[in-house]
Amino acid sequence: MRAVCFDEFSARPVLRDVPPPVPSPAGVVVRVEATGLCRSDVHGWLGHDAGVTLPHVPGHELVGTIEAVGDDVRRFTVGDRVTTPFVCACGTCPECASGNGQVCRNQTQPGFTHAGSFAELVALHHADINLIAVPAALDAGAAALLGCRFATSYRGLVHQARLEAGETLVVVGCGGVGLSAVMIGVALGARVIAVDIDGAALARATRFGAEVTIDAGGRSPEAVAAAVLAAAPGGVDVSVDALGREETAAAGILSLRPRGRHVQIGLFPADPVIPMGAVIGKELSVLGSHGMPARDYPGLMALVAEGRLRPQDLIERRIPLDDAPDALVAMAGDRSAGGVTVIEVGRPGTA
Repeated sequence: MRAVCFDEFSARPVLRDVPPPVPSPAGVVVRVEATGLCRSDVHGWLGHDAGVTLPHVPGHELVGTIEAVGDDVRRFTVGDRVTTPFVCACGTCPECASGNGQVCRNQTQPGFTHAGSFAELVALHHADINLIAVPAALDAGAAALLGCRFATSYRGLVHQARLEAGETLVVVGCGGVGLSAVMIGVALGARVIAVDIDGAALARATRFGAEVTIDAGGRSPEAVAAAVLAAAPGGVDVSVDALGREETAAAGILSLRPRGRHVQIGLFPADPVIPMGAVIGKELSVLGSHGMPARDYPGLMALVAEGRLRPQDLIERRIPLDDAPDALVAMAGDRSAGGVTVIEVGRPGTA
C-alpha cells in the first residue's frame, strides 16, 4: 500500500510503498477515506512525542471502511464505515473501567504508538470499544475531524469545563482546534470571544459565530487579557488555549472571572510557566482535555446530525495523499495557508 513515511525526525517525509497492516485479534484494518492534517502530526514528526519510533507513518484523524477484522471483534464487520478517537483505549485498565478511556494507561494512538492514517490502510486496536459508526451521508472530511480536534474541544468544553448556554468563552488561538472550539461554543449557546495574531484566522472565527475578535499581535498576555476584560467586564467564564504556548495559556488564564475554568488543549513543546498566583487568588480551575472516549461521542454526533455543528465548514483544502508530505512540512514551518486541510486518500495525486 502507499503511505507517507519519515525515517528521521524533521527529515522530509516521502510517499512510498509499504507492507499493509494486519488486524490484531481485537482490532481491525480500515481503508482510509480521508484523514486530517493536524498540528499534533507536526509534533510527532519533529520528535516531540516519546512514543514515536522510526520509521513512522503519521496521521490520527480518520474515517474509512473496515477492510479486515480480527477474530475477537464482535460489534463491527467488513464494510462498516467508521471513525475513532485518536486515543484508543484498552477497555480493561482502571481508567477504562471508570469510563475515562481518553487517559487509558495502555492506550494506543494511530500515528503515534503505531503507523497512522496518512496511508491507504491503517490498523486500529480494540475495535469494539473504540470505533464509532459513521452515517454514509456524513461528509468524509467532517467525519475525519471528529477523531481529534472536535472531540478534544467538545470534551474540554462540555465534560471538563461544563460550558453552559449564556456563559462567555474566550478561545486563544484560532487554528483548526481553536475554530472547532469556537463552533462548539456557539452551538452550545455561549458568547464567544476569539483571539489570534492572524487577521484571516479571526475572520474565520467571526464567520463561525464569534461575537468579538481580538488581535493579539505584539501584545503581552496581560494586554490581551485586558482587551478580553474590556469585552467581558469581570472576566469570562471559560478560557481555552488552543495553541500551546506560555503566553497563550497565560492570556486565557488571566482573562477568567473568579472561579472561572481554563481548558488547556494546545500541546507545549516543554512544560510552561503559568500565572499560578491568579489560579490561587481567584480559585481558578485548570483543566486538560486529551481526546474523548468513544462512549461519549453520542452528544457530539447529535450536534452534527441536528445541523447545529458542521465540521465540514472548517475545511479549506482537500488534497491528495501525494501532497501530504509538503503540507506537513509547510505546517511545521508556519508556511501553511491557515484553515484546515483534509487529505483525501483515494484521490488521484498531483506528483
